[in-house]
Amino acid sequence: MRILNYGSLNLDYVYQVPHILRGGETLAASQRDIFFGGKGLNQSVALARAGAEVCHAGCIGEDGTAMRDYLRENGVDTAYISVTEGSSGHTIIQVEGSAQNCILLWGGANRRQERTKIDRVLENFGEGDFLLLQNEINEIPYMMEQAHCRGMHIALNPSPIDEQLMHFPLELADYLLLNEIEGNAFTGETKPEIILEKLKERYPRMKVLLTLGSDGCMYWDGSRIFRQGIYPVKAVDTTAAGDTFTGYFLAGILEGRPTEEILRRSAKAAGIAVSRQGAAPSIPTADEL
Repeated sequence: MRILNYGSLNLDYVYQVPHILRGGETLAASQRDIFFGGKGLNQSVALARAGAEVCHAGCIGEDGTAMRDYLRENGVDTAYISVTEGSSGHTIIQVEGSAQNCILLWGGANRRQERTKIDRVLENFGEGDFLLLQNEINEIPYMMEQAHCRGMHIALNPSPIDEQLMHFPLELADYLLLNEIEGNAFTGETKPEIILEKLKERYPRMKVLLTLGSDGCMYWDGSRIFRQGIYPVKAVDTTAAGDTFTGYFLAGILEGRPTEEILRRSAKAAGIAVSRQGAAPSIPTADEL
């Protein structure tokens, strides 16, 4: 049983700022760093560092070959990453003193997925394998439909949230991994318990992981709700916290670990990640937990 992460690969330009910029404001940054990122890349690194067998598929520009090398060095199968014309996707990230951030995303090569290439990738996977998706690439509905036809398990992280998501074939997803802001966008509710209840009613076969920031997370596994708190740390950069949690969570599912242990390990991994700068570089290995 393998996991295919069909996801984004971004160059992250991270600026340390006194506070997140307001409209019309000009502000000097105290530091700039460039990291490899994108929710897809981050989650593949997290899966691999958690011990999962993960293949990454996606598109980069000629400026992004170092990201492919980075994934390979971290134990990810990169055979399904293709190079296209133009630039890779990139982000501009502001990080303020409290470690909160805001992210401006440019899709670039991530928005150049083609159905013929998707078909060639998916023909290498089948029943029982997992397909992990985020909302930073195009052709996601097609990927979901084709993966479902092949008997794959589909895990969707609907981030960033947008109007397109409401037209995805969400009923095909086996796992929905989202935060409270995304949960509110889907249901119109703010209380975590009601968000879960609404999603359970709408998608009865779906398992839902709802992350709640400093309040930890809630997980509906199809029969009961589990809760997990955070491990308090001095936060430096929260950029990859959710991606780290997602990677460790799905790795635990693949390994067949008990649910309580999966959530505990995922919370520990996310706690370590936010105590470090950067996205992918902040993700811990299983030994560090």
